[in-house]
Amino acid sequence: MADTTGERIAKVLARSGVASRREAEKLIEAGRVSVNGHKIDSPALNVTPRDNILVDGKPVAAPEPARMWLYYKPLGLVTSARDEKGRETVFDNLPEDMPRVMSVGRLDLNSEGLLLLTNDGEIKRRLELPATGWLRKYRVRVNGTPTEAMLDPLRKGITVEGERFQGMVVTLDRQQGANAWLTVGLREGRNREIRRAMEAVGLKVNRLIRVSYGPFKLGEMQPGEVQEIRQKTLREQLGLAGPADDTGTARGARRPPRPQPRAPGSDKPRPTEKGAAPRRSTDKATPAPKAGNPPAPSKAGPKPPKPGHTKAHPARGTTGPGTGRPSGTPSGSPRGKGTTRSR
Repeated sequence: MADTTGERIAKVLARSGVASRREAEKLIEAGRVSVNGHKIDSPALNVTPRDNILVDGKPVAAPEPARMWLYYKPLGLVTSARDEKGRETVFDNLPEDMPRVMSVGRLDLNSEGLLLLTNDGEIKRRLELPATGWLRKYRVRVNGTPTEAMLDPLRKGITVEGERFQGMVVTLDRQQGANAWLTVGLREGRNREIRRAMEAVGLKVNRLIRVSYGPFKLGEMQPGEVQEIRQKTLREQLGLAGPADDTGTARGARRPPRPQPRAPGSDKPRPTEKGAAPRRSTDKATPAPKAGNPPAPSKAGPKPPKPGHTKAHPARGTTGPGTGRPSGTPSGSPRGKGTTRSR
């Protein structure tokens, strides 16, 4: 049926954006997947691009390049593809031009902030694993007056209703009337973990905002806003292979070295970085006189300057008129944030 040299069927379905790897295995066990006209009931099968794969009778699209988005989840939306109670979901409110995506982890109905979206089920699975070790940070507003003694059990790890939570990174930011703001960091994603842990020490959460997920940050995004992460950033953070970055430079290729700037007030270039090639001089050397032939004396000496017309040469590194910086130095331009925006 299928070539044993290919990839596992669940992994192929995940990379095609059908579902996460675990969800794809459930689809297979439910008999909803067929390969080359035969229904399969076990994910222990390798397939190749030559195999005809159907899910619910529909062909599976070829895997697309992995993509990821930052999304500011507003309050009141369910992080689920379908909701049994008919409530509005995150995926009902995404821009129409977005492809089919999955969320990396979840945020509760009454939580807001950063939610990662991807079209690649394998990336979703990898980022959700505790072994990834990415710190997730939250801004948490609680009702009450927390003390260091109340917060210490959270830092050491706490057991709530028989479930053990790992130690959290908890910082008391400020007390604001009857409420206090905390910054909480954790590396696992248990169901309502922060709310349950706070209640266990006598604090009630009344607002919870996720502000970062590993290297990805909410920044100045507004509720409902979507930003796609650049391919170059994905390769740097996730180690994804790609043919070229946003500047057209192939991954692994080296850009030509920039010319070394000269130190202000000096004719010598600044020291090069370790491993860089030394700067070559462009001055032409005067040829040495041949043996036995002394250099001919100059017929005329240097011309004396005319009275009142002495020419002064400014030293290197002086500032240009009204610029406040070395003459000829262009002003800097802001760098991009590694994302493109859409509403």
